[in-house]
Amino acid sequence: MLSLLAGSAVVLVERFDPSTALETVVNHQVTMIAGAPPMYASWLALPDADPDAFASVRLAVSGAAALSVEVARAFTERFGVIIHEGYGLTEASPTVTSSVVSSLNRPGSIGVPLTGVDVRLVDSDGADVPPGDPGEIWVHGPNVFAGYWANEEATRAAITPDGWLKTGDIAVIDDDGWLYIVDRAKDVIIVSGFNVFPAEVEEVLAGYRGVAEVAVVGVPHPHSGEAVKAFVVAAPGHHLEEDELIEYAASRLARYKCPSKIMFVDELPRGTAGKMLRRTLR
Repeated sequence: MLSLLAGSAVVLVERFDPSTALETVVNHQVTMIAGAPPMYASWLALPDADPDAFASVRLAVSGAAALSVEVARAFTERFGVIIHEGYGLTEASPTVTSSVVSSLNRPGSIGVPLTGVDVRLVDSDGADVPPGDPGEIWVHGPNVFAGYWANEEATRAAITPDGWLKTGDIAVIDDDGWLYIVDRAKDVIIVSGFNVFPAEVEEVLAGYRGVAEVAVVGVPHPHSGEAVKAFVVAAPGHHLEEDELIEYAASRLARYKCPSKIMFVDELPRGTAGKMLRRTLR
């Protein structure tokens, strides 16, 4: 909509294919790309992609899911384009934070709140957490929706009496006000009373040679309440062993955070925007 408001041209493609999308960028001299992390990872996976293919791009933004620091840095090194991250949700119309608003860029951060939008990080009691501690993102501003249509109960659960939207997303904030997503509150795995954030485990497993993609979920366990289970996609030409991956994780994570089971799959379920659909893996 901003493109139409500005009177700029918009290039539409029927579906995303790395090779043809890259050709589209080159042929149309695209100057701005807005996409999800799997798009940028797919372009990186093209062995013969021209390093100058994105020479016309002056702004690349990523949303819908967390963009790994490794992909962001590799993309910049290979193609010379910085990927800016942002955060938002439909109930906030949708953007809440972005790194585009600053001349700086910190890989792994979703940036700072937009002008006119207030953000708080709170604990389970609704109290503000200090910098460095995880808390749920609450949003207040003219962009926050009025409520769910014909569903007062859901509206009361999502919006506080004084108008703060409870997003259900967990983040930390640094001393400079930059936010970093930790995970979805509903995705947190509770093992013997300890919180395990899937994103932390996924980041460790993704660092193992031959791992292309990984998703972590909690599954019922008779003794600990829940256990950590991972779904892994191997990179082409690589064979992975479950025991080796578990041992690798154990050397880098607390014992209760380590996956007790790893399943190898051909692909991970994602929505049309590229967001991981963890609920289908449980």
